[in-house]
Amino acid sequence: MTTTNEINLEEIIRKQREELERYQHIIHVCGSTGCVSSDSQAVLAAFEKEVKFLGLEDKVLVKQVGCMGLCAAGPVVSIKPDNLLYKTVKVEDVPQILRALLKGEAVEELRIDTNQPFFTRQHKVTLENSGVINPEKIEDYILHDGYKALLQVITAMSPQGVIDEIKKSGLRGRGGGGFPTGNKWQIVHDAPGGLKYVICNADEGDPGAFMDRSIIESDPHAVLEGMAIAAYAVGASRGFVYVRAEYPLAVKRLRTAIRQAERAGFLGENIHGSGFSFSVEIRLGAGAFVCGEETALISSIEGERGMPRPRPPYPAISGLDGKPTLINNVETYANVPAIIRNGGEWFASIGTEKSKGTKVFALTGKIANTGLVEVPMGITLREIIFDIGGGVPNGHRFKAVQTGGPSGGCIPEELLDTPVDYENLTRLGSIMGSGGMIVIDDTSDIVSVARYFMEFSMDESCGKCVPCRIGTVKIYHILNKFLEGNATEADLEQMEALCEMMQTTSLCGLGKSAPNPVLSSLKYFRHEYLSKIRRSEQSEEVNAAAALGQ
Repeated sequence: MTTTNEINLEEIIRKQREELERYQHIIHVCGSTGCVSSDSQAVLAAFEKEVKFLGLEDKVLVKQVGCMGLCAAGPVVSIKPDNLLYKTVKVEDVPQILRALLKGEAVEELRIDTNQPFFTRQHKVTLENSGVINPEKIEDYILHDGYKALLQVITAMSPQGVIDEIKKSGLRGRGGGGFPTGNKWQIVHDAPGGLKYVICNADEGDPGAFMDRSIIESDPHAVLEGMAIAAYAVGASRGFVYVRAEYPLAVKRLRTAIRQAERAGFLGENIHGSGFSFSVEIRLGAGAFVCGEETALISSIEGERGMPRPRPPYPAISGLDGKPTLINNVETYANVPAIIRNGGEWFASIGTEKSKGTKVFALTGKIANTGLVEVPMGITLREIIFDIGGGVPNGHRFKAVQTGGPSGGCIPEELLDTPVDYENLTRLGSIMGSGGMIVIDDTSDIVSVARYFMEFSMDESCGKCVPCRIGTVKIYHILNKFLEGNATEADLEQMEALCEMMQTTSLCGLGKSAPNPVLSSLKYFRHEYLSKIRRSEQSEEVNAAAALGQ
């Protein structure tokens, strides 16, 4: 097995560049879940077969890559250096694309304009390698500056120096709460104890969210490198990636990446002769939404039922097996290598005063450009939805955007010019969450939307605390009464009281935030609830009059 002492990154990069310079064209075929579900693997095989049939193996390289972002257009194929991007490519399109390429032409009916805002308005840090590298080849990651940051850290920086750089960057946790990452690392670093853990929370369970899944599928080594840097900084020797089993492609590529990193010496014992050792294991979750909460996740890793625990103590002091434990999500760790390579001040120069850097969002729902985007903090909701997202399709009108999934809120059109950051979204009654963004148009009933999210929270509640276990059920049934035309003013008052009770008395974040979709929809779309009450009351008056023979 190769050891880190034998690794020469510059030599690997030189060989990779020489290899790529042999080719006149490099065909990138998206191999992320969205495109795979549209049969991109057959398209990849067709390109490889046709290139061989035409005898172009020395001129054209066919390469599987990760997510290119525009999921609505999958399977997506890009060709470099020709700057060609094709949408909805089918197996039968492959010969035509290659013939046009050899002539220096393009297949215009399949071509995507790369000058549209979806591409030009993004700022990629976390996704810098997505759609560029083959996620199953560590050499490709190394070619794009992979593992440089880790070697820089363990050979030239102290643990405290690493933490100071993360603090300087202003990076906040991308899993939802937005807690300052450097501060969390500092707490674990300062906690006494010889054994410490680093955990990557990849239990992404929000409906319509696929940010973490896509990052792992597209650039798994960035996550592993970020975890290793974090482990060095806090003094941990063991790491776990907690990922839901419903992400088979992400799990497969993560396992491949761990094996490759171990063989190359970036994980394991005495990394690069530094005396620093760090190993990573995968733990599969069964898909419980509550396991996105830190203490429930820890319980699941320990083999117990995933249920939250009272805090304090916090995991940073007493986490897995009672040891100090650092937990960040996929996107947070994926930012770390770029921060170390470019410096904390570079990252802090992006975004707003309190929300630094970029954020990855999954655009779904009634929007033209369904897909994955990365934008600087401070961009407005309107810019994301109407410029980058292409607006609402099929001639319908925008109604609301749901951010933060079941824990977030519905934001109306009049507030779309609000800059996107942690504080502003909270002020509007929503949250950043992990990055789900669901667009709702005028064909949707806002009460039905609120009921959908409440039903999700009701089903996913672990049942440990009474406010969440019973409150979600009560609110769900009241929402049903509105939709059935049987609600009264008293129901509205009771529902609001139940929401406030859950927010203040629930044990964990699931229960505390579950009422957000209801409360935000009441705040901005109260007329839709009232209109249903009026119908109910009018119906009662008619029935009473009929009973009296009037």
